[in-house]
Amino acid sequence: MGGFTGRDVLSIADFSRKDIEVVLKAAKKMVPIARGEKANRTLEGRILSTLFFEPSTRTRLSFESAMKRLGGDVVAFGPIEASSIVKGETLADTIRMVESYSDAIVLRHPQEGAARLAAEFTERPVINAGDGAGQHPTQTLLDLFTIWDQRGGIDGAKIALVGDLRYGRTVHSLTYALCSFDVELTFVAPAGLQMPKEVAEHVRAQGIPLAVTEDLPKVVPNLDVLYITRIQKERFPDPQEYAKVAGTYRIDAEVLRGAKKSLIVLHPLPRVDEIAPEVDATPHARYFEQAFNGVPVRMALLSLIFGGAP
Repeated sequence: MGGFTGRDVLSIADFSRKDIEVVLKAAKKMVPIARGEKANRTLEGRILSTLFFEPSTRTRLSFESAMKRLGGDVVAFGPIEASSIVKGETLADTIRMVESYSDAIVLRHPQEGAARLAAEFTERPVINAGDGAGQHPTQTLLDLFTIWDQRGGIDGAKIALVGDLRYGRTVHSLTYALCSFDVELTFVAPAGLQMPKEVAEHVRAQGIPLAVTEDLPKVVPNLDVLYITRIQKERFPDPQEYAKVAGTYRIDAEVLRGAKKSLIVLHPLPRVDEIAPEVDATPHARYFEQAFNGVPVRMALLSLIFGGAP
């Protein structure tokens, strides 16, 4: 990716290991500001537009918080039904219009490739906040930051990705990013929801040790990181197919009984029933810290895009 100033953030594949480490180190410096313990106004006068064509809580709010913690402001797109989209306005025209109101654009869209397309229609930096089952690079960066911060590094970690690996954009992006590090990966999913073939082939081509299984309890004792995802009903073309796999995996005290004391459990949230509430009180639970980490990580990214020093 090279320099950050004015760059689009479309896919984690655009980030080298060095790029990732620049963001992680910058994010660590942002934590006290994200907590409100220090003040920073370096983005004063800057405006960020947030265009969310799909529902979002953590991503949207953390981008808004990140921008405002740095002294900038946010123009929110609002509900689709209250916009000109319902009149038939194209994504291209929407982007061209929004660029005149702001200095950067955050886009979430149900169509894979929408963010890359949007970037072709504007000179403003475009940040992909999720495009269908495709990429979610800022989620990946906060996931990496959480692992890096909790473990003191990423290299050497044994990591399992669990749940909806077929449709889950968070696990696709995270897998590609982890290939820049010295890790061991395990894919745990029910039949029909395994990681896409091209993703698994990429892992093997990078020389990363990879195991594929449906048996979660068997792999838990060896793990350093357990990253579980929701079975995403909204991504299934057939409700009956969803019903077959809903609730396949559930992390509870019994599943974690043989885990390492240092195991961390992550989840991009929202959760449905994949993690029992009893897990929240254990030292393994790191998913709420993970959600908070979206703020310092997105602060770091925005600062770098707007020309801030790493």
